Amino acid sequence: MARYSGPVCRQCRRENMKLFLKGDRCYTDKCAVERRNYAPGQHGQGRIKVSDYGTQLREKQRVKRTYGLLEKQFRSYFQKADRMKGVTGENLLVLLERRLDSIIYRTGFGTSRAESRMLVRQGHFLVNGRKVNVPSYLVRPGDTVELREKSQKVARINEALDGVMRRGVPSWVELDRTAFKGTVKTLPVRAEMTTPAFQEHLIVELYSK
Repeated sequence: MARYSGPVCRQCRRENMKLFLKGDRCYTDKCAVERRNYAPGQHGQGRIKVSDYGTQLREKQRVKRTYGLLEKQFRSYFQKADRMKGVTGENLLVLLERRLDSIIYRTGFGTSRAESRMLVRQGHFLVNGRKVNVPSYLVRPGDTVELREKSQKVARINEALDGVMRRGVPSWVELDRTAFKGTVKTLPVRAEMTTPAFQEHLIVELYSK
């Protein structure tokens, strides 16, 4: 299965919640969920009865689409989370937040995870002084992510940083705007991962069948 390349706003409408796939547009009244709060397609405004399985599947799709993963990648993260100590659902979200593209998004260098993933692949960032161009690279507490010197004049990155206060920087990461540097202070806890509002226990129930 190839990666989805259609209009991303349709995905938010299909999941009936903001997945923040469109960057700054999601914070304006132009957001598709705000303007057309129903599923896309011919029968989008019809009344559909959803089973327990359907509810669990939709929750998995929401998380998978938010982080831009394919099914095989997502299942791999779930299996890794299941082997870790603690609550499987929370472990899964922590692993996804530790991805380098997600850290770039959280620190404000990119307006969306898709844009952050593209910036990482283009080699704009250093992790602890070393160039890393793998979006799935898992950062650890204490790691420093910084923009390469020759990339500090890229207009798109500077525009994203200028608008970072509207999106907010979570407490578990720290942004040094003048030095173009972000630091992972600690691993996120569940209470700090509130956007979007996921029900990860439904994903555990789905994969436990």
